[in-house]
Amino acid sequence: MKLFNRILQIICLTVILSTAVSAYLDPSVMTYTIQVVAGVVVAVGAVAGIYWRKAKKKVQDKLGIDENAKKEVEEDVVAFTETSDGK
Repeated sequence: MKLFNRILQIICLTVILSTAVSAYLDPSVMTYTIQVVAGVVVAVGAVAGIYWRKAKKKVQDKLGIDENAKKEVEEDVVAFTETSDGK
């Protein structure tokens, strides 16, 4: 709660003490903004995916669920054949 109050204070001070500014925004600013937003979305998605897998694994371990229990694994078959031409 203290952190929330501190952030709220900073935002209020920023709004109160801000001044109007006239500036030129280049059209490429929107491109950079889209790239930043896309990067944040990808990063948040990656973090969420990692923690989802960890949480899912913990729940499965607690419940005794083995997701590989009913899967069949084929044996590795390596076959060597000789040809008569020596290749």
